[in-house]
Parts: sequence; structure tokens; C-alpha cells
Amino acid sequence: MIIFGTRGYLYQLAMLTFVCGNCGNPAAHALRKYVTKFTLFFVPLFPISTKYRSQCTFCGIEHQLAKEQAEALLAQAAAPAGYPAQGQQQPGQQQPGQPLGQNPYQQ
Repeated sequence: MIIFGTRGYLYQLAMLTFVCGNCGNPAAHALRKYVTKFTLFFVPLFPISTKYRSQCTFCGIEHQLAKEQAEALLAQAAAPAGYPAQGQQQPGQQQPGQPLGQNPYQQ
């Protein structure tokens, strides 16, 4: 007898704060990843489906997100507050190809 089936796994990726589209309150949202895996003899072998969802902690509504949206929100959560996103530059930072020790604002 072969025993097979599926099993669901839940991963909490981040807690994000933004305005909820349902209740309109600025609240924390849990970004979660739901993965369903095929199992053989109770051993998970490979993922069958992956879904990303955001749940409002104020009203409890869940919104399903595309993978790209979830990755963008996760990248936004990983960047420290007050720092530019990857690829952007703050004023006064060293420009690529500019010799060290020179002030870009002095002529």
C-alpha cells in the first residue's frame, strides 16, 4: 500500500504597516506564504502550489497577492527606514567612478 497526499505549510514573511483597503485604517498587515506540497509516506517531496496573502490585523480581511507584489513588499520591509531603495542614491554619497576624497559640491 502506497500512502500519498498533500500537506499545507504556512510561512510568515513580514509584518508591514500600511492603510487597509477594506477598513481604511493604518494597521499592521501580515505577509504570509502558503505552500502546498505533495507527500509520499508522509515525506514532503515537492511544492504543488504557492500563494501569497496579506492579512489586516485590524479587520482580519485577507488579500491574495501576486508573487511580484509580495516580493516588492518584502524588499520594502527589508530596507531600513530612512534609507533609499536599492539602486537609489542619497545626496552627498560618492558617485561611481569619482575619485575618493573629492567633495562633489566644491568646484
